[in-house]
Parts: sequence; structure tokens; C-alpha cells
Amino acid sequence: MKLSLGPLLYYWPRQSVLDFYAGIADSPVDVVHLGETVCSRRHELRLDDWLEVAAMLADAGKEAVLSTQSLIESESDLKTLRRITAQDRFRVEANDMGAVRLLAEAGRRDWIAGPTLNVFNPHTLALLLEAGATRWVVPPEMSGTVMCELRNELRAALPTMAETEVFAYGRLPLAHSARCFTARHYNLQKDTCEFRCLGISDGLTLRTREGEAFLTLNGVQTQSARVHNLLGDLPALHGHAEVLRISPQGEHTRAIIDLFRTTLDAERSPQQALEASRPLMPDQPCNGFWHGKPGVDQFVSA
Repeated sequence: MKLSLGPLLYYWPRQSVLDFYAGIADSPVDVVHLGETVCSRRHELRLDDWLEVAAMLADAGKEAVLSTQSLIESESDLKTLRRITAQDRFRVEANDMGAVRLLAEAGRRDWIAGPTLNVFNPHTLALLLEAGATRWVVPPEMSGTVMCELRNELRAALPTMAETEVFAYGRLPLAHSARCFTARHYNLQKDTCEFRCLGISDGLTLRTREGEAFLTLNGVQTQSARVHNLLGDLPALHGHAEVLRISPQGEHTRAIIDLFRTTLDAERSPQQALEASRPLMPDQPCNGFWHGKPGVDQFVSA
């Protein structure tokens, strides 16, 4: 089973991003997703910079993937999207249907259907496979049972099946909005946000009146406060997914990658790995969605 590093969802300073991916080059991760997927106002790295990082990682033996923005809002966003889909050196992860159309029209047969396409039924997935997708990322809200049912139904209907990638670790991306909640937090307008999210390595925690962590504000993206963590559920994933996705966090991403790799290689038990990951997470773990329950819940696998 391959390990995938998802796109960086936060806005880090340029040098921090470059140093982070330099450290990923010799990590046991197999696939690395690159690019700005949250907010087009984040310009510490431009597309040419991401292409250079992709080339560096490809030279290190990684599969470098360019991920497209999830919410296209302007002509400049479209211009960047067209450049990403027009290049043919790296695979592309399509995160909106505009990217799907451009890739299909270009005749690409190697792209990835990203998690924000919200594939919840076999008919949608079959349509994307016909358009050229060869891997799909399961929406984080989908349970393991529904995922397996969808795979089995599609496998019975199609001669070939795309690779399945499961969001296995990280704060859950729950929603995108045209409004920037980080700017609103600082009483600023989106267009004059002063780039306040720059350097907030894991987003802003939103708490209830009782002081309990509830959500995480990340610009136009809303995330869970708790950290989705399937380390304890890895046995249930064998035979049902080809790729596991780890979302980058402000600290300890490399250590989390190593925990997944050693657990998949049977060097430690899933429960041992889950316990070892607790001090490395920015908040408490959860896996409720995977079990078909509220996402905030944490279940111990038998």
C-alpha cells in the first residue's frame, strides 16, 4: 500500500514550505501532492515554484502530483488552472469539475479525481473514469462500509478499476466558502485580509462557549478541530485501498509518515502506532466518519 502526502492546506512562509518538501524528499512517502488548493491569494509560491518542487521530488523518486484549486473564483484562477492542466510532465489532481473538463478535453488519461469532487455513488465515479481518471480520492465523510460497497459495485460493472486513495490522517476539510473566515476573525475584508493566515501553521481553533475545540478556521476553508486518524484502523483498509493520504501539519509530519509506514510494514501494531501518534497531533484523534458515525467520535477497532 502506497502513502500519499496531500497538498499543503495552510499558508506557510516560502522558506518554510521549501524546507518542508526538501525534508519530504527522503521520506517513505510515495506520492506528494503540490500546489495551492485553498485560496488563490496565497502567493508565497507561484506555479513555477511548485513545478520546481515537483521536479525535485520526482528526481528523488516520488510521484509528484499537481493539485488544482477547489474553489475557482476569478479569471486569474482559471489561467492558473489552464496552465496546470496543459502541462504533461506531472499528473494532475482535479478538485473541481472545471479541471475535470479541461483534462478530459486534453485527452489526459492519467489524472486523479480529488476529494472535493464529492464522489458518493458508482455512477459519478464511472463518469470520471470514462473521462480519464485513474485514481479517485474518497470523500473524508464516506464510511469504510460505503466505500467498499461502491468499489465492489463498480468493479462488477467495469473491466478495470481505478486506484482508491483514502484520507487517513489530518484535520478534516469540511467546507469551502467565498468568504474568508480568518479575515473575518481579525475584522478584515477578504480583499484586504493582510494575509493574516500566513504563518498560522495549523489554522485557528474555534471553540464553543464552554471552551471545547469545535472547528478550525483556515481562510476560506473550514476544518475539523480534531484530527482524523486511521492508524488504528489500518487492518480494515487492506485490500480495499491502494493509497493512504496524510495531510501536512505544522509539526511532526515526518514522524506521522514514519508511523504509517512502519505499521503497514508490520513493525508495530496499529494500536501501538495510534498511541504513539497522540503526542504528535495538534488535537485529539477522531475516526467517526470511517465508522459511519459522527466524525468527532473516536472508535477503537476490534
